[in-house]
Amino acid sequence: MRRLERALRDGRLTIIEFDERVQGVYAARVRSELEVLTEDLPPDLW
Repeated sequence: MRRLERALRDGRLTIIEFDERVQGVYAARVRSELEVLTEDLPPDLW
């Protein structure tokens, strides 16, 4: 979640993209499902 929040704050995601990914975070059951949601974001957002 923190990485997505930082991406939104930095303008890398729109509010719609952020919302879709947050829904994916809550729906995820395994770590690999979470990784897909942030794989296109730079690693420095941690």
